[in-house]
Amino acid sequence: MAVKMRLMRMGDKKNPMYRVVVVDSRKAATGEYIDCVGKYHPTSNPVVLEMEAEKAKDWLSKGVQPTDTVKNLLVKAGVVEKSDKLSPSKTKGKKSKK
Repeated sequence: MAVKMRLMRMGDKKNPMYRVVVVDSRKAATGEYIDCVGKYHPTSNPVVLEMEAEKAKDWLSKGVQPTDTVKNLLVKAGVVEKSDKLSPSKTKGKKSKK
């Protein structure tokens, strides 16, 4: 079973809020989840990021793969440290003209 840590969208139209959840990767984006480890409200001022650090670290130690956005949120929350392995660049550098 492939388990991921990803965002689950909630809230109204044009006013999103997200839960950071641990879920089987085969389940629907808004389907049932195994555990909720945090909340993220990007439209509030200031942005609200609530993360249960111990739960998140526990799940990461069990081998859960976070999505790129969740990785960035975990770094902002101070749960994990930013490293080159954590966020590899996906784009190629531009070629210089000679």
